[in-house]
Amino acid sequence: MPPRWHQIDRDGTALACAEYGGGGTPVILLHGLAGHATEWNETASWLTTSHRVFAPESRGHGRSERHPGDVSRNAHVVDVIAWIEHLSLDPVTLVGQSLGGQTAFLVAARRQDLVEKLVVIEASPGPCAANGAPVEDDATIRRVRQWLEGWPKPFPSRDAATAFFGRNDTWAQAWADGLEQHSDGLYPSFDIDVILDTLKGATGSFWDEWRAIECPTLVVVINDRENPDLARQMLAEQPRASLVEIPDAGHDLHLDNPAAWRETLETFLD
Repeated sequence: MPPRWHQIDRDGTALACAEYGGGGTPVILLHGLAGHATEWNETASWLTTSHRVFAPESRGHGRSERHPGDVSRNAHVVDVIAWIEHLSLDPVTLVGQSLGGQTAFLVAARRQDLVEKLVVIEASPGPCAANGAPVEDDATIRRVRQWLEGWPKPFPSRDAATAFFGRNDTWAQAWADGLEQHSDGLYPSFDIDVILDTLKGATGSFWDEWRAIECPTLVVVINDRENPDLARQMLAEQPRASLVEIPDAGHDLHLDNPAAWRETLETFLD
């Protein structure tokens, strides 16, 4: 069943959130950079048997404002807080992947009264120089730009889009679902410059916020990540955190290995 959509205006910025239904403790699912709310469809299909499930669309993405004036980390954090308060959901379990994972733990650090459990998927407080200063990851920004600029514009058909994204059917279908239909084909539901500006705001150091979290926290990573020491550092710096490694998956592990992801999340929530 397709989700029901909510709309709010926060300080002049239009925001959208999918509600999947269900009952029990609310769970909010936060997508990553260039993602979209309905990439959580499969997760929501089983999670709604025990929880009330929501998935906001981040500013700059999909049904939310395409060209927001502010794409800072603070703006994304306050957006999630606004949804929790607008929908009267507190306390919630926050689940975020990649950039959404960073947003999730920043919300948990700032508003401990709103978050009772936290799941951080393939996200971290970021690299940190010896003196504690933020580190700008220009290589990451260049790599993301190159990937997004390599998308056909437009994709002539959905089949062409799924063939382009490839890798596996679940992953390809989810990314194709995020495209918008125009008269001449399918286009991304975001603008690249907005995406890159959003990424630039997320490449600093957020270790102080990570240490401030007081709720039970699950860190979920792939088992061949480029920096295995980073996950161990996250556990060392946050005693309330535990770690699960997902095999046979890439960065979008909830799409690459949905069975292992389901077992991981259900175990933590139970």
